Amino acid sequence: MLNQPVALEDLDGVILDFGGVLYDIDYDAPPAAFAKLGDSDFASLYHQASQSPWFDDLETGRLDKDTFYGHLARRCAPGTTHAQIHHAWCCILTGMPAARARLVEALGQSTRLFLLSNTNAIHAAVFEEDLRHTLPDAEAFWAAFEAAHYSHDLARKKPHPETFLHVCEKHGLSPEKTLFLDDSIQHVHGAHEAGLHAHHLDLSREDFSGWLQRMGWLS
Repeated sequence: MLNQPVALEDLDGVILDFGGVLYDIDYDAPPAAFAKLGDSDFASLYHQASQSPWFDDLETGRLDKDTFYGHLARRCAPGTTHAQIHHAWCCILTGMPAARARLVEALGQSTRLFLLSNTNAIHAAVFEEDLRHTLPDAEAFWAAFEAAHYSHDLARKKPHPETFLHVCEKHGLSPEKTLFLDDSIQHVHGAHEAGLHAHHLDLSREDFSGWLQRMGWLS
């Protein structure tokens, strides 16, 4: 079902997106950063709704960091370093409030909880390191998830329905008794097509805490 309330006790488990739902993302930051490096058209390549094949290959583990940065360097001003490109590429990641991490920890005590993120090895290393330094108890946050799945490890990504079915099968989840939450509507539609309870978190209207309250899952 699409965006329909469901009781937590009626579910086998809950799958959460990471960037946007849990970890704050600034999609406007990289285009501005790359413009300063000489690439004024970065936004046409990479945004929330779609992206160029380079980024898809990076997110499914088919493209390594140096090759990816080499592609971007050729779009920037002569002399742009990989360190500058790294900073511009990773400034999209802005952090997670500790209060949100505690909500995840509480949810993980009430249901089987999973993470499914379209991400890449570069960003994963950065946000994992950031959480180690900024959360009061990063280990408790990660322990709330039975498993965390990144697209670059799975070699498959959202919104393809088979990605959701793969995760469900791997963990013995019935799709019709599994809920997926994401802030990207195309991913929500993919989960719905796969037969999951699919919910869209509209970040212009509410955050993760507000969604939990609306669902009646926040005690």
